[in-house]
Amino acid sequence: MWLSNSSIGRKVVMSITGLFLVLFLTFHMCMNLVALISPAGYNAVCQFLGANWYALAGTVILAAGAVLHIVYAFWLTLQNRKARGNDRYLVNTRPQTVEWASQNMLVLGIIVLLGLVLHLFNFWYKMQLNEIVGHLPEVNPHDGIALIRETFGCPIYVVIYLIWFVALWFHLTHGFWSAMQTIGINNHVWFNRWKCISNIFATIICLGFAAVAITSPEAIFLMGGLAKAGDLLFEPVKDHMEMNLLKIYSNKVKILPSKLTKNVAIYGAAALVWKELEK
Repeated sequence: MWLSNSSIGRKVVMSITGLFLVLFLTFHMCMNLVALISPAGYNAVCQFLGANWYALAGTVILAAGAVLHIVYAFWLTLQNRKARGNDRYLVNTRPQTVEWASQNMLVLGIIVLLGLVLHLFNFWYKMQLNEIVGHLPEVNPHDGIALIRETFGCPIYVVIYLIWFVALWFHLTHGFWSAMQTIGINNHVWFNRWKCISNIFATIICLGFAAVAITSPEAIFLMGGLAKAGDLLFEPVKDHMEMNLLKIYSNKVKILPSKLTKNVAIYGAAALVWKELEK
């Protein structure tokens, strides 16, 4: 079968499965934005996409597409290395016409895969699989907001996820336009256009994901003479913050007085001046 026996066929499979995964990423990012706007709405979506037959069918199809994409990626890479033989060691500099992401798609793909495994453990394992098997009775599989808060309340997870999003951005910026080129939706006019669209699309997707991970401060510290006003300052600040805060973080962020000494502002200003003098 030419889809598996020829290099072009394998690239077509890679492209189609990749575009299928792109559609899922778009849906997932939109679902994340719902979490930022309405926690109740997000939990309703989580309940709708629980252990129902349509959700399970979608999970199986998605998993099959992901497995095909990963298997064909390794297959193509190994065959390309085999075809080049020892010649791949003869060139030590990257050609100017070849993107960095293009030369490192396998490494980027591995990072994306590892991030995916972590994400499945943090969310799918505790939500849909938990609803099916019931192995975590203490976790509510429909309370996605609680899982988001718990996961991204850990700074280590935030850093890991941000690294994952950066790798995903590079992977998407090359993979999207390359897929369009492979399946023939491309010409000399649209070549640069697809590259531009890929960059914009990947940026929107990754920023949408990152928004959930990084917009969760545990506390905001106030300092200076005004902070000594106590509740006269902290209560109205807290009230106004809650009025304008995303609902997902409602009643979660603390307003605390700083424990730093009164001279910290002077030290900070002096450090800035010293830095400018060193230039």
